Amino acid sequence: MLILAGLGNPGPRYAGNRHNIGFRAVDEIARRWRFGAERQRFQSLACEGVIETPQGPVRTLILKPQTYYNESGRAVGEALKFFKLQPKDLVVFYDEIDLAPGRFRMKTGGGAAGNNGVRSIAAQVGQDFRRARLGTGHPGHKELVHGHVLSDFHKVELPWVEDLCRACADAAPLLAMGEDEKYQAEVMRLAPADKADPRKAARGD
Repeated sequence: MLILAGLGNPGPRYAGNRHNIGFRAVDEIARRWRFGAERQRFQSLACEGVIETPQGPVRTLILKPQTYYNESGRAVGEALKFFKLQPKDLVVFYDEIDLAPGRFRMKTGGGAAGNNGVRSIAAQVGQDFRRARLGTGHPGHKELVHGHVLSDFHKVELPWVEDLCRACADAAPLLAMGEDEKYQAEVMRLAPADKADPRKAARGD
């Protein structure tokens, strides 16, 4: 079984925030692969389905923790413990300010790089989970980060946001097979984005 956890904050107030692109990505995966209806489970909105792969169907649980972003580990840890899964069976989708808008990178393990949601999950399940990092750009100065991640995407940004989330969904069979490098390459093939400086790109320089 595979768990795909998208990070974000609950409720309509935060729905359009950059911090909620993880929610958007897993929502698109659920839609693309026709998962079941969401229900409250594991302190999250959760839905189940299968992702069809050349190696056969992979049972998958999607989680959108409702604990608020910085406490995401409580929800994710509860689900992993219930299903007796290992960190390698978990992929976390989240916004990455150190990637230019629209860029995408997979990574396994490592530090939290200042991301409190990732830190919370690592505290519960260890660091060796898989990370799907969705670039949202950096505002340029550390003191501006909080306001940046909690601000809504501008209307002109929505096309690349939607393209990136759609690519994450269309390429999901590679993710389900554990082919993270191939998944990264396919997502970027489907939704190409310039290799810009994340600080300049977020400011529109």
